[in-house]
Amino acid sequence: MYLEDKDLVSIQDVRHLVRKAKLAQAELAEMSQEQIDTIVKVVAKACYDERERLAKMAVEETGFGRWEDKVLKNALASKGILEEIKDMRTVGILREDREKKITEVAVPVGVVAGLIPSTNPTSTVIYKALISLKAGNSIVFSPHPNALKCIVETVEIIKKAAKRAGCPDGAISVITRPSIQATNELMKHPDTNLILATGGTAMVKAAYSSGTPAIGVGPGNGPAFIERTADLPKAVRQILDSKTFDNGVICASEQSVIVEEDMKAAVIAEFKKQGAYFVSPEDAKKLGAFIILPSGAMNPKMVGKTPQVIGELAGISVPAGARVLIAEETGVGKQHPYSMEKLAPVLGFYTVKNWEEACKLSMKILHHEGVGHTMVLHTQNEEVIREFALKKPVSRLLVNTPAALGGVGATTGLFPAFTLGCGAVGGSATSDNVSPLNLFNIRRVAYGTGELADLKKADSVVAEKVESPIAENIDEEKLVNLLVQRVLDKLSK
Repeated sequence: MYLEDKDLVSIQDVRHLVRKAKLAQAELAEMSQEQIDTIVKVVAKACYDERERLAKMAVEETGFGRWEDKVLKNALASKGILEEIKDMRTVGILREDREKKITEVAVPVGVVAGLIPSTNPTSTVIYKALISLKAGNSIVFSPHPNALKCIVETVEIIKKAAKRAGCPDGAISVITRPSIQATNELMKHPDTNLILATGGTAMVKAAYSSGTPAIGVGPGNGPAFIERTADLPKAVRQILDSKTFDNGVICASEQSVIVEEDMKAAVIAEFKKQGAYFVSPEDAKKLGAFIILPSGAMNPKMVGKTPQVIGELAGISVPAGARVLIAEETGVGKQHPYSMEKLAPVLGFYTVKNWEEACKLSMKILHHEGVGHTMVLHTQNEEVIREFALKKPVSRLLVNTPAALGGVGATTGLFPAFTLGCGAVGGSATSDNVSPLNLFNIRRVAYGTGELADLKKADSVVAEKVESPIAENIDEEKLVNLLVQRVLDKLSK
């Protein structure tokens, strides 16, 4: 009896999808900016119209988060991104500098591999499809197995809408038999030109080691420092709004709170007033042992769950009205679970003497986990903001805003994105909120502005003037700059 080898079949499926994606991308590359923009607009509207149904599908399938909040994420990923990119030039000639005689031309990267997590499945698919299409690329999605149905459904909506707008078949596709082997085949396929990896650390590392150019993001573990000049009720409200949004599954959300000693009591009182629950030291041990596994990894059972469900799973009593669980923490590292990323409404709580100590502690937390990602400050002190901006190893230093929403660009001026680069310090190829600008290369047409003889002449003129006794009392640097500018002016005429 013949038994189908699922891994081999999934690998063959990937090869077929990539082959079609390459052919489709060749057609996209011939389209005008207007044609590309029409496709993007139609796709964005179709996804926006289905935002609620897709949100409910995601929660039903994964068990993560709140569908009401996922509706807002789907809206940001469709309508929000469309508003941001609709006037963006991404096709053909981007810029002409007549003075320097340089012309810049957009060149699509080609076939994009879109790796999709289970925490933000539908919104991430919409977002990656739109930014890829806007830059003239095709995209093949590799879905997380635990979110397969909602991801496939989202892709189908995008495919149908794109086809109505004139998009070639194969420009958007998805692996329907997900496996590690299939994802590896997609990442390593010679016709895959770029990987957009959003997910766990292991997957992102696999993307970077695949041999294919990749844009990946590491874990978030952002601390929130409430400095003494902060509007305390507002700061607490924003932290709770952020940490409860979609039950904390956005990686930019706050993971710990840092406060100064002389305002600790006031901060705790305000958190309690607004619905936070501080667990007892005894319960904090039980909760900590549950949320972080012995290996140091986050327990997937608590991801995107409510405080009450987490409490039940951890074996502690949690009040029915508790919005977020908070436990006091003193250290940083694997032995200190509240110092690590927790994609759920759970926060660590640190106390320091002053903002300088908060500065050092936040760096220690970030270097343990989440380096290069995000941090938030609540303060009115511009000097403190400047000091943190100069020293903190993050790509997004958010000020007086909910971190989860500010990081993805919903409540800040950052580009709305669900792939947040962590920069070189975080092992990422970019520190950007990834946009279409990251998904095309620039071909530069550079016209000649001089000859070798002109360069030699300019050099000899400068040498003569600098060595001349007449120049002894003249600022040499100013003289050199003046002479070089005169030569350039002459050449440009």
